[in-house]
Amino acid sequence: MAMAAAAAPALSPGTVPLGVLLRREVTKERMERPDVLCGEASRSRKGEDFTLLRAGAGQRVAGDPSTAFSVFALFDGHNGSGAAIYAKENLLHNVLRAIPTCLSRDEWLAVLPRALVAAFVKTDKDFQRVAGTSGTTVTFVIVDEWVVTVASVGDSRCILESADGSVYYLSADHRFDSNPDEVERVTACGSKVGKMDIVGGPEVGPLRCWPGGLCLSRSIGDFDVGECIIPVPHVKQVKLSNAGGRIIIASDGVWDDLTCEMALDCSRGFPSDVAANRIVNEAIRPRGIRDDTTCIVIDILPPESLAPTPPKRHGKIAFNSMFRRKSVDVPFKTNSEYAEPDVVEEIFEDGSAMLSKRLTTGYALEKIFARSSCAVCLVRLKSGQGISLHANPLQHEKLQGWQGPFLCHSCHDKKEAMEGKRRRKDSSPTVFGHMC
Repeated sequence: MAMAAAAAPALSPGTVPLGVLLRREVTKERMERPDVLCGEASRSRKGEDFTLLRAGAGQRVAGDPSTAFSVFALFDGHNGSGAAIYAKENLLHNVLRAIPTCLSRDEWLAVLPRALVAAFVKTDKDFQRVAGTSGTTVTFVIVDEWVVTVASVGDSRCILESADGSVYYLSADHRFDSNPDEVERVTACGSKVGKMDIVGGPEVGPLRCWPGGLCLSRSIGDFDVGECIIPVPHVKQVKLSNAGGRIIIASDGVWDDLTCEMALDCSRGFPSDVAANRIVNEAIRPRGIRDDTTCIVIDILPPESLAPTPPKRHGKIAFNSMFRRKSVDVPFKTNSEYAEPDVVEEIFEDGSAMLSKRLTTGYALEKIFARSSCAVCLVRLKSGQGISLHANPLQHEKLQGWQGPFLCHSCHDKKEAMEGKRRRKDSSPTVFGHMC
């Protein structure tokens, strides 16, 4: 059966095709797998932060340890811990189910961003059937050798410090206060975005979505707020040089009191577990524990490398909006025999809220999404039962050839609701239920 390959998406400035990067790896005389070390620290006030740390989460090829990958995730719950616990227990499984078997490494990495989107939406949809109205942010990191893929909803931040001291944002901020595009999207879906209106007084606090009072535009859960609060993640995929780097994932309990510069400065030069503790302690030092405060530190290092040592810095850290920039400070000790230039290269980035766009661009889609399965929940579809993402479901025209991916009716309804084309009838205002 012939494959139907979709056109490759346009590359953003500075983006390097995945195949080019992986070909560079196989042509290196020595390209060893990195050591992946992690540490975490947490101070709890409400008990709604949860983490997932799996240095050996799975293997791309079953039974082959050389294809192992690692997963690290942070779930910051609100209005209860149900959504955070459910996502921790089910999201990784849903990601792996959404990836076809028998793929090469470059194929596996190419489909990973789309699999993460489908898995986030499926986890949200499944949680709706089993639990109440809690919600959670998610920052989900997959490390495959030197390639790092990050999917995020909410306001738990993920940053990368490369071996040369350059710093990159790997997540997006989905707070209304800092994301006017999300304010416009949610307002267009029929919800109101504004500060809390105290009767007889001024508006106070951050921008929130009403009904519900949630200050985030994307999360898993939060069903009583309405489906304009979506689980479609921002996804970024980068490749580190084999000099390595350090990743910091932290909940808003850290970032409400520390800048990225402060978090890096207080932890640089320490092993990952000590670094995580120092960041959390620094965050709670000024005002005490005001919120659940959690940090994960991941070091991706050349094999048998020493722990990162403090760089000699003068002045403020420069955050890179473009990849492939270089600096002169080298905070990681590397083996010059096989070290390549300290460059972080962007492979993929997409933060669109449109599920139809996120599931239909890029790699050979017919290989990813079977003709007979829903692209989100993977339920088997009978002939003619699925709704094509390319088709108008109100027009019962016969589709020519493979017009997938396809959605089942319930996933199509969810897509329509998330895109503001169908308002939930059971949405009830819960004005103070989601303060976070």
